[in-house]
Amino acid sequence: IHENRFFKDRHWLFTEFPELAPSQNQNHLKDLMLENKRNEISACRSSEDGHGLTVGEQHKCSSSTLEHTAQMFSVEETVTQKLSHLEICADEFPGSSATYRILEVGCGVGNTVFPILQTNNDPGLFVYCCDFSSTAVELVQTNSEYDSSRCFAFVHDFCDEDQNYPVPGDSVDVIILIFVLSAVLPDKMQKAINRLSRLLKPGGMMLLRDYGRYDMAQLRFKKGQCLSESFYVRGDGTRVYFFTQDELDTLFTTAGLEKVQNLVDRRLQVNRGKQLIMYRVWIQCKYRKPLLSTTS
Repeated sequence: IHENRFFKDRHWLFTEFPELAPSQNQNHLKDLMLENKRNEISACRSSEDGHGLTVGEQHKCSSSTLEHTAQMFSVEETVTQKLSHLEICADEFPGSSATYRILEVGCGVGNTVFPILQTNNDPGLFVYCCDFSSTAVELVQTNSEYDSSRCFAFVHDFCDEDQNYPVPGDSVDVIILIFVLSAVLPDKMQKAINRLSRLLKPGGMMLLRDYGRYDMAQLRFKKGQCLSESFYVRGDGTRVYFFTQDELDTLFTTAGLEKVQNLVDRRLQVNRGKQLIMYRVWIQCKYRKPLLSTTS
């Protein structure tokens, strides 16, 4: 309705989600492997180089470290094989030559995509963005900042299990969900997250920011607008759900992801012109796909 005049560009993205900044793009998977390796070795060290451990315990610790090191090489080899598979399919999907891929679901008119493209000048970056609205996607594609060599915008209903994404599984580094999951029917949320999880590379991250339970917007709904518990319909016909931290944790962990962050962001906003005080409640989450994925 408002074309591209309603929402403002989200330049706060890089403060809340530094994973989208240029410096985060390099050696992301390698850093995860090294961190796991260091943690394992540190756990086996005593304060005096084995002091207080029996010979059997020291041998066990040493064997555990060697076994973990071998496992890390195995993980790296597995990831390399998956990446080489993507190279084989290089001509089959947009951005196949990119080294860092970001997918935003529910992109609207590009208020997240364009700040990323403007700020992140990594030549290996490629951004995918999709929206249910063909009008919104057209506005993204006709924007002067849109560069088809770095970005691919497409129409997609991420609740439709028969629709495929234009990228293969295990190929995306970051998936962004900003105020979009709340618009989905609650009984379709889990399958939608499961499908997105399969797109992530091992070590890839899913980032979410959405409405929390008892946000001002929820408390202002009038009688007759509640469709089910914590699920409402707005005056324009769009729906909105208000989450708890546990509900989101269940959605992501059921999809095989590991929690990195799950917090409630409570803010007091004041509109001095209208003399309104607004109590906002948002939830921000970061969940990572394990290096050794157990999901199908």
